[in-house]
Amino acid sequence: MSLRKEKAARLKLAVLDHTLKLIGRRPFEDLYVEDICQRVKISKVTLFKYFPVKEDILAYYFRVWCLRRTVELREKPKEGVQGVVYLFDKLSEDFDQHPGIMLSVVGYLSNPKRPPKPFPLKAEEKKLLFPDVADIHNVEIMSIEQLMEKFALEGVFKKEFTKTSNTREITQLLMTLFFGSLVTLQLTQVSPTKPMLRRMVELAVKGM
Repeated sequence: MSLRKEKAARLKLAVLDHTLKLIGRRPFEDLYVEDICQRVKISKVTLFKYFPVKEDILAYYFRVWCLRRTVELREKPKEGVQGVVYLFDKLSEDFDQHPGIMLSVVGYLSNPKRPPKPFPLKAEEKKLLFPDVADIHNVEIMSIEQLMEKFALEGVFKKEFTKTSNTREITQLLMTLFFGSLVTLQLTQVSPTKPMLRRMVELAVKGM
């Protein structure tokens, strides 16, 4: 990769890394751009060059989250309900560590003003995130909807879902559970979160 592109990629990933370190368990809205710039040692002008609005960092975070899941599933494939449980386990782990940013992602995704396309993730950023994956630049990131749809189709094929064969309906229900569970976790303050999310998936599967 060129030095210019590598520098840009490292800067964007540094912004994401320091955002996660700064936010801890706080809401994303309480995080100031000035704090991020001070940590990364860049100006606000530079930050806004790559993230035109602060909320774009949320979009970037979730795009990287989906890339990590895509790569992990490529290396250790899971199918059907097993794949669904895997996604909810990862959701639980990240919520326990950064509840503020996970809840803010839900708010971002539900904002009607957000861009229709996912935040771009360039080949240089992929390479820095996964330096040991030789063909990482060719890896197509699967969105959370695409992953759920894949697992829904496999679940129907394996007869894990017995009450409906409509993969679209199953996908929509799993998506609703995925994002809605974050709000439920916040309201109920359940800890640890993983057993509760697994129980939710178990009950949902029985109803499908």
